[in-house]
Amino acid sequence: MPTIAAKSKVLVTGANGFVAIWIVRTLLESGYSVRGTVRSFAKGTHLMKIFHNYGNKLELVVVEDFTKEGAFDEAVKGVDAIEHTASPVHLEADDPQELIEPAVAGTVGVLESALKHGPSVKRIVVTVSCATILQEAPTPQVFSELDWNEQAISAVRAQGKGAPQLWKYRASKYLAEKAAWAFFDKNKGVVNWDLVTIHPPYVFGPPIHAMRSLSDLNTSTTEWYNTVLTPGPISANHDRLTAGNGWVDVRDLALAHVRAVERNAAAGERIIVCAGSFVWQDWRECSAFHSIELCVLNALGAVNVANSLPEETRYKLTKPADIPRGDPTQDSSHPEVHHLISYKTEKAKRILGLGEGEGSTPYKSMIEVTQGMVEVFAERGW
Repeated sequence: MPTIAAKSKVLVTGANGFVAIWIVRTLLESGYSVRGTVRSFAKGTHLMKIFHNYGNKLELVVVEDFTKEGAFDEAVKGVDAIEHTASPVHLEADDPQELIEPAVAGTVGVLESALKHGPSVKRIVVTVSCATILQEAPTPQVFSELDWNEQAISAVRAQGKGAPQLWKYRASKYLAEKAAWAFFDKNKGVVNWDLVTIHPPYVFGPPIHAMRSLSDLNTSTTEWYNTVLTPGPISANHDRLTAGNGWVDVRDLALAHVRAVERNAAAGERIIVCAGSFVWQDWRECSAFHSIELCVLNALGAVNVANSLPEETRYKLTKPADIPRGDPTQDSSHPEVHHLISYKTEKAKRILGLGEGEGSTPYKSMIEVTQGMVEVFAERGW
């Protein structure tokens, strides 16, 4: 199917979320009009404030409960594409169904609304996760879009409420994605749109959503803050520092979403968007620049990150004594450190133009991510 034309209108669900608000920003900067859904107009105040320069190119509609049948019926009318990001992202749930049911209902619901009430829709991009792809193992593994996380599903089915919290979350993402593709396959002959799923691993980067305190940070940013910047048992724990996964900057992920509605080749694809692999010690090395001056990063060399920050920001940072380096022998430059989880990203480069090489947009580095996050925290005295 043809991709959307320039200056088309795009629906972004859950528009006030950590990832979604960057998608809104990138769409607006690229010339699109945006309709965003929020659960209340109060939750949309921040969006209208920071994007006020775009005037009527941004509109908000309230969808109080996206799990209800027909929740998106009005929102999909008159839009050319949909970026569906709304989904539970918390990890605490006694019953796995507390995560699974809203994730599946919200995803299928927006597709049903597009089928019944969105004749102008040409492309739907669903933000999923590498949680639907990876499977944990004691030896290094490289995953691709061909993989599915059967491990989490098996654990949740076998253990129910006793399954690990993280695997309950992964199972919810898995089942929501499976439901999306099943719905599309069932209705392929009658829908006017095609489907794309975007799969990020850990998403870091500067938050621009509404935040009054640390409790308003999204899950991945909270984990980054607690592991990297906060002294104490979590950030000092050896096993914690040597754990890892893949990562991507939220700004690159937003760009991937915009390109996913623009490029014909994205139709019908699962696409991993990942800048690289990490162990948490790598981020500790980057964050410790204000106590050791030099930051070691993935054996790429030493960079004086502190001097690249604005002076007024530099002096607001947490006291150096408060941020230990962890265990430098466990950063990625050490020969005995292995990444247990890595991802193939050829598809994102080929289709979305993200990655190294001529004609591609390089991913932001760990240093750029760290700078962006620390500056936001410093400005708020966190």
